[in-house]
Amino acid sequence: MSRQQAMVGGMPPPTRLESIVKAIFLTAICLVVVVPFIGVVSTSLASPEQVIKAGGFVLLPTHGIDWSAYRSILSGGTVTQALLVSGFITAVGTAIALFLTCALGWALSRRGSVGNKALLLLVLISLLFNPGLIPSYLVVQQFGLLDSLWAVILPTSVSAFNVIVVRAYFVGLPSEILDSARIDGASEWKLFWHIGLPLSKAVVAVVGLFYGVSYWNSFFGALLYLNDSSKWPLQLVLRTYVVNGVEIGAQDLGAAGEALPPQTSIQMAILMISIVPILCVYPFIQRHFAKGVLTGAVKG
Repeated sequence: MSRQQAMVGGMPPPTRLESIVKAIFLTAICLVVVVPFIGVVSTSLASPEQVIKAGGFVLLPTHGIDWSAYRSILSGGTVTQALLVSGFITAVGTAIALFLTCALGWALSRRGSVGNKALLLLVLISLLFNPGLIPSYLVVQQFGLLDSLWAVILPTSVSAFNVIVVRAYFVGLPSEILDSARIDGASEWKLFWHIGLPLSKAVVAVVGLFYGVSYWNSFFGALLYLNDSSKWPLQLVLRTYVVNGVEIGAQDLGAAGEALPPQTSIQMAILMISIVPILCVYPFIQRHFAKGVLTGAVKG
């Protein structure tokens, strides 16, 4: 069979040279992504002597694994406190955001409800216009949320994009199931809670991942609204000690009087602590990702 006859999707298959070039190009991209990550993991686990000898960046630890950097940052100091704060913000924020987003998406998907079009228009307008930094700060201040963790959670608890995705998914639910439940006397709340949500696990999982990653990685809201450093989330600590290069001492780590590993090892360990939770959660959500996003986007 000739190359012209072996058409795949209306296009001829690539030549051997094209395949080799693509393989080399993709391999190079993978190395650019993977090698720095390996270096971060290795530096956080390398012995202090090897880190000092390598000048601060170790590609592969050759003297065994050393957990001293992780023991230092998890010994009850600033990083431990920030980790607990981030966990609280992520868990509570994601739960509140999911409930509000799904409830609003359900209300907007019921075409005959009062004020449906006006409310949908407001959601769509919020996609185009941002209120700005100063008005947002003034609103948080007027509600008395400054220097409170709720200032980081509540202002971003509803995303217009996520509402549109959830609404599109709810619109695509089989009307026959909903109608039969109404005939049996189910209220709108029971339709939402016992039928809408169970049939929408894919989109709920994906939107929950979006919110969880957003809350876990957020630092600007904390930088803007939180003055008490004991309430800082992990990402703000990461920005202070890793991005800005501020040296972290034994008092900050709750390890007064102990010899600390090199600063580079501590910084890479903080970086790994900030990455690992999302890496652990993502594999359980990934199988819903394509279905939740594509179905919600196509059926709108």
